[in-house]
Amino acid sequence: MSSLFDLTGKVAIVTGSTKGIGLAIATRFAEHGATVIISSRKADTCDTVAVGIRDKGGKAIAIPCHIGRKEELQNLVDQTLARCGGIDILVENAAVNPYLGPAAGMPDEAFDRVMGSNVRSNVWLANMAIPHMVARGGGAVIIISSIGGLRGSAQLGAYGISKAADMQLARNIAVEWGPKNIRANAIAPGLVRTDFARALWENPVLYRKRTKDTPLQRIGEPDEIAGAAVFLASAAGSFTTGQTIVIDGGTTAGSVVSDND
Repeated sequence: MSSLFDLTGKVAIVTGSTKGIGLAIATRFAEHGATVIISSRKADTCDTVAVGIRDKGGKAIAIPCHIGRKEELQNLVDQTLARCGGIDILVENAAVNPYLGPAAGMPDEAFDRVMGSNVRSNVWLANMAIPHMVARGGGAVIIISSIGGLRGSAQLGAYGISKAADMQLARNIAVEWGPKNIRANAIAPGLVRTDFARALWENPVLYRKRTKDTPLQRIGEPDEIAGAAVFLASAAGSFTTGQTIVIDGGTTAGSVVSDND
């Protein structure tokens, strides 16, 4: 009997997969048998990651892509089809956050970039890839959101808005494409030790507050998000769709200590 988590024969596109959560997901997908498409803006970095996965016995192909450019997203899909014959799994992980601070001071250009990269690009890529997943009999879309989409923030307001939209995008895809055996879910991580979130976890004041308030008393690691992605992409998650899985060490469940402690 094959494992519930077996991805043998599956082709998975993972955007932003040269570091952090994306790299962890791509690495674990390859370990479970998938052919992974490594994609980020820099071709040499994509090549290095793909070679590293292949050196460990996995299957990986580098296809660089800037998610903000529609023609590059289409090329990502076209090249995947040409080189792998189809698409089974799409992980929309790449995102940007060019502004940290109150929304009242955020330049329009920064807001447009956040919404364009974190939401519009995900819509574009999903619309490009899903018909080819249908042609294979179905598939899984996984959008990496954030608990910022569930909570207000005085520093990450626009980013949180974009991540709330990503949760809704997963629900919409689930409803629109479910009859074609397409599942779509979002993962909402809390603070994870990645370069993307470095400004948060390297700040001693913010780090102490987050770990003090979080039930598990620590921040997350990229691999702890990758496990959920394997579940959602595999047979183990075959009846899970339209959901947002929160992985935050208990942060959104409540604080361990009172405000007076």
